[in-house]
Amino acid sequence: MISVRDIKVDRTSFAVTSLQETDEKEYWRAKSPIERLEEVELNRKIVFGYDTAPRLQRLLEVVKPS
Repeated sequence: MISVRDIKVDRTSFAVTSLQETDEKEYWRAKSPIERLEEVELNRKIVFGYDTAPRLQRLLEVVKPS
């Protein structure tokens, strides 16, 4: 299995295309929401590194008026 630490981004290669020219829209629509989120997380780890600090957790406290 390939580790995220072994994956590198080739920042010298870049192309812009529209979604109408490719079949990517159908590819991602065929994926479940969980699969999409897993891919987003993988991309985040590749771009920003595996050991990045997690974001702060938001806390919500409900207060009833007296």
